[in-house]
Amino acid sequence: MLITCPHCQTRNRVPDERAAQDPSCGRCGRALLDGEVLALDEARFDAVLTGSELPVLVDFWAPWCGPCRMMAPQFEAAARALKGQALLVKVNSDEAQGLSARYGIRSIPTLIHFEGGRERQRISGALQAPQILQWLRQAR
Repeated sequence: MLITCPHCQTRNRVPDERAAQDPSCGRCGRALLDGEVLALDEARFDAVLTGSELPVLVDFWAPWCGPCRMMAPQFEAAARALKGQALLVKVNSDEAQGLSARYGIRSIPTLIHFEGGRERQRISGALQAPQILQWLRQAR
């Protein structure tokens, strides 16, 4: 599968069987699929979204949002559970207002599930990790 490094935007080919084995970028050496949530800005968003053959789950949030802060550890737990199966990223809607406008974000937190660079589904409101996993797996 192809995965774009979220750090240097280099496209990396990773054998499917190695996806859960902490592959690293061939250029910068940083982890590609370490089970951690990635914080993306507008400059890196499109490269990561369209450069991954894995599903990408985006959490649009803001630091002042109470439900967003409550959901953050749950989103991180979901990222660990989906290590090697999906990329989980966060976009600060205050700092990435262009992305928020492009995707019509009206309330936060909002999760959008992308595959092949296209939106598959979305849901708004704070969720627990099991709910995030179930919601994502239902679309498959």
